[in-house]
Amino acid sequence: MDSEIGEQGRGRPRDPRIDLAIRSAALAVLEQSGYSQLTLEAVATQAGTNKPALRRRWRSKQHLVVDALLSRLGSAPTPDTGCTHCDLIQGINTLSQGFNDGNLGKVLPALVADLDNDPALREEFFTKLFHPRRETSARALRRGIDRGEIRPDADIELVLDLLGAPAYYRALFGHLPLHDGLAEEVVTAVLSGVATEQWRGHHEQWSPKQKD
Repeated sequence: MDSEIGEQGRGRPRDPRIDLAIRSAALAVLEQSGYSQLTLEAVATQAGTNKPALRRRWRSKQHLVVDALLSRLGSAPTPDTGCTHCDLIQGINTLSQGFNDGNLGKVLPALVADLDNDPALREEFFTKLFHPRRETSARALRRGIDRGEIRPDADIELVLDLLGAPAYYRALFGHLPLHDGLAEEVVTAVLSGVATEQWRGHHEQWSPKQKD
């Protein structure tokens, strides 16, 4: 795999297999060594390629980490199943699972610090990862308003902050675990504040906890 099929400047397309191998290798190195110890050389060795192949694709190891996080967390986590709280639970759950998987939550504090020092990196993080993920959840909330499940005067931006904050907060500070039921607890708590009586009535019938 150390031969570069996608070498820039020679008119040949990049090989997506190399891109995938490098992202997977970056995640593996992050799990093994942590953010501060991650180097392009270590990732290249793990991926079976070379450092120039990485340099042609990513400006720095930080940009590679953003792409690796994107490959693990996804840019469109919140589905459209016709059930507002189900959609939001699935979307928020990708954060808890993603940050727990391979201890990626430990990457976040150092990466956030680097975002402050590199405007281009910050722009890439928000453009490729943060804003697209957030928008899929915003669409779920707007669908909930259309279905009469969420109050039309709900502050969507504030609700999005409330939904995502526990996972990011726990990943940043590590004071509490990102446990399996966190997403459902967060979504239920937030919707209890912005949901209509129509949603409350439906959810009380649906919730397994109400049947215990």
